[in-house]
Amino acid sequence: MGSWRIIMRPLFAARSHIATLRPTAQVAPNVLCRLQSSHAASFATTARRSRGPIEKLEIVNGGIAIKPAAGTIAKRHVLPGLWLRDNCRCSSCVNQDTMQRNFNTFDIPRNIRPEKVEPTEVGIGVTWADGHRSEYPWSFLQFYQNSNHREPEPLQRHYWGAEASDKPPTVAYDKVMLPDDSGVAELTAKIKEHGFAFVEGTPYDDPEDTRVLLERIAFIRLTHYGGFYDFTPNLAMADTAYTNIALPAHTDTTYFTDPAGLQSFHLLSHQNAPGVSSDDAAAGGKSLLVDGFNAARILKTQDPKSYDILSKVRLPWHASGNEGITIAPDKRYPVLELDQETGELHRVRWNNDDRGVVPFTEEYSPDKWYDAARKWDSILRRKDVECWVQLEPGKPLIFDNWRVLHGRSAFSGIRRICGAYITRDDYISRWRNTNFPRSDILERIIG
Repeated sequence: MGSWRIIMRPLFAARSHIATLRPTAQVAPNVLCRLQSSHAASFATTARRSRGPIEKLEIVNGGIAIKPAAGTIAKRHVLPGLWLRDNCRCSSCVNQDTMQRNFNTFDIPRNIRPEKVEPTEVGIGVTWADGHRSEYPWSFLQFYQNSNHREPEPLQRHYWGAEASDKPPTVAYDKVMLPDDSGVAELTAKIKEHGFAFVEGTPYDDPEDTRVLLERIAFIRLTHYGGFYDFTPNLAMADTAYTNIALPAHTDTTYFTDPAGLQSFHLLSHQNAPGVSSDDAAAGGKSLLVDGFNAARILKTQDPKSYDILSKVRLPWHASGNEGITIAPDKRYPVLELDQETGELHRVRWNNDDRGVVPFTEEYSPDKWYDAARKWDSILRRKDVECWVQLEPGKPLIFDNWRVLHGRSAFSGIRRICGAYITRDDYISRWRNTNFPRSDILERIIG
């Protein structure tokens, strides 16, 4: 690699210049040259800074133009002045403890422009008209030259069916309880990839141990059913989940604007009912799990029109079983909720028992929806899609209620179950913070 020689040439007017660096044998390769003027300042170098080469840097009307070196493509060359000033991350502009802004964005003049711009060891430094100095790393600048916004963390999702019962994702209780959070990282990562996981070796003499386990992930969500639950079959909660009848595959809390993120079941005991002979031993109650994203993928492949209908027709959902309780989400939601930007499946919302009246729409009649839902129901009941597992004391199940549908077979005897809901946002936060460096997390979620 050669060294550099500085060549000056006029730009637009005698008072504005470009400084271009070209190789010579006399100047060290890391020399940086700066030139100021009242109208424009630009810099060029073919040396790599952070992740890529920059050929020219200059102040222009509206912001700063960054021209990448020859052979490098950028979606945009100019980054707006107001946008840059708003995204200054210095300690004066952002509280470094809370990562919140310390200023009113709208006090910044709409047409703000830099007075001076110069390369630094890691990016560029900008001095504004009021004397404030901002620094932006090359990684930040080059990302937004080529992208509109940050994307969620990359995820390798594992789809499954009946075979998942052979070797379900499992984490040891003792590891989850380690103070270094390595077990929480493994548990949340397995749930993120597979949609569910078991925690083996959990104490079951006292349900409090299960509550403490779940709180290793995040806060327990309070609902009209309460918080942490510990129940045997009865109808005090006015919900079929609290009976001993069979339940088809469904997601919980379809009637919430924000359905429960995680759900857990821990079978503490399964005994004969009082007065029942040992010949009529407690039996049944196998748990059913269905990968809703896998089922949706099958539906989309086999019947794209049905997939389209279930993703477009928005339905009413409700919880109205208790006196004084009538819960419904903020608006109607479809069975298959798609990401508005990517079009990919974002969440499954399905409990036929909690569904209201199928609406008439301009595009699809109720009959069309019933046909599509019938196809969906048939996929959920396929033997190769249903995963049946037997819950057992000491092995609680935790699953993603936005992805995994659950149900059960009928049972006899008295089962004691404990568990809880955890909100989606708290779960994802815990997954992020135990599986990724904080600097990477902040870059992704703040921008």
